[in-house]
Amino acid sequence: MSSVKQRGSGPGSWGEAAAVWAAIASVGLVVLFTWVPLHAAAALADRPRPAGNPLELLSDLAKGKVTWSPAASLIAAVILLVALLCLAAGWRLVGRSGSRRRVDRAAPRMGRGRDVAALRTPRARAAAARLGVEAQGAGLPIGRSVTGGGVLLQDWEAVSVDVWGPRAGKTSSRAIPAVLAAPGAALATSNKRDLVDATRGPRAARGPVWVFDPQQLVGVEEPTWWWNPLSYVVDETTARALAEVFSSASTKAGARTDGHFAPRGLQLVAALLLAAARGARPLTQVYLWVSDPNDDEPAHLLAEAGFPMMATGLAQIVETTPKQRDGYYGEAERICSFMTNSAAMRWVTPPSGGQLHTAGTEFEPEEFVRTTQTLYSLSREGTGDAGALVTALTMAVCEAAEAFAKTQPAGRLTVPMVVVLDEAANVCRWAQLPNLYSHYGSRGIALLTFLQSWSQGVEVWGRDGMRKLWS
Repeated sequence: MSSVKQRGSGPGSWGEAAAVWAAIASVGLVVLFTWVPLHAAAALADRPRPAGNPLELLSDLAKGKVTWSPAASLIAAVILLVALLCLAAGWRLVGRSGSRRRVDRAAPRMGRGRDVAALRTPRARAAAARLGVEAQGAGLPIGRSVTGGGVLLQDWEAVSVDVWGPRAGKTSSRAIPAVLAAPGAALATSNKRDLVDATRGPRAARGPVWVFDPQQLVGVEEPTWWWNPLSYVVDETTARALAEVFSSASTKAGARTDGHFAPRGLQLVAALLLAAARGARPLTQVYLWVSDPNDDEPAHLLAEAGFPMMATGLAQIVETTPKQRDGYYGEAERICSFMTNSAAMRWVTPPSGGQLHTAGTEFEPEEFVRTTQTLYSLSREGTGDAGALVTALTMAVCEAAEAFAKTQPAGRLTVPMVVVLDEAANVCRWAQLPNLYSHYGSRGIALLTFLQSWSQGVEVWGRDGMRKLWS
């Protein structure tokens, strides 16, 4: 190993520099606390001024040629006091700037005045009065403005998208206050228990609380109730929508799908879901049909239920060449793979002799949206992922709220429903969300979607979908 010694970088150079700065500081102190007080005192007393050279002035002072007067002492004391005050102010300023957060440093570039007028309380109250929901409060809290103070609110006609990095405080700052401020029904998704822990108690005072937790993220949350996803399926359209939800949840972000087999596999799943719904079969039966292409029961059920076109399409898939049929059923099996999770299926299948459930209460979205109850829907990516069921449940509740809103004055909920989609890109990958976002705001459904980054949203909804969601 070799080292290169640069000129002026040795110990001697540091000592020389220190000596120079010490000399400069000494001269400065002499000028500030000796030269200035003596010259100022002489000027005030209208006496001859002492020597102008600081060193000569010190010599004259030592020899008694210049007398240190009380006026000079007073002036020196004032200079010392001012210097101490300046040092204290500077120290405080440095300390405050060091502890300031990024949002405070960005405050000068944040909106103020008319830029945020629409978010302030008077405007939110006016919107609530115009919508006839002033009894439910002015809106949902966004935060406090750092450029002028005052609370900023999301009014009951608005929807929002929040982009927060990990551990930036989105749950404590936005999600929790929104759930607590919900005047009517509240739905919240998450992949952690903190949102449930912080709001479950206060929300329980408003009405029953439902916790959908197949992966037991909150704790030992036994399925004392169940929800039947097939209750959502009533025709070809709803069957297709549920199949698309299951497909989106089972497809990894950025993954490419086969342009030939994917559409037919999706069509197959939709037909099987409709057959199960009309035939009063449980959701698990769909996977059994997917595993047995030779079973013709689904086609018969569709024909008997009055869906001949779906029955014919299913029959065509079954009767195609073995290679193509295997491809279609392979895609369908991928979409329905979550149905092999027995723990998750306990939450979405009917009670069976008391063995799977401690109670047979069925969750009904159509009734939930008419109440002040709370639903927490939890899932986490990885083994046992229940994201498909979380997304399906969210879709079912939102569409039930929309249907109920259509029966209300002006076509919107008289008591707004709050939907907090925390960690939406991970646990609630609803492909149609960007298309429905602004529409739900006009129905009195206050949607809040939380993402960790812009790119995370692009992975789920595509670039155009994310732009639509944001705008």
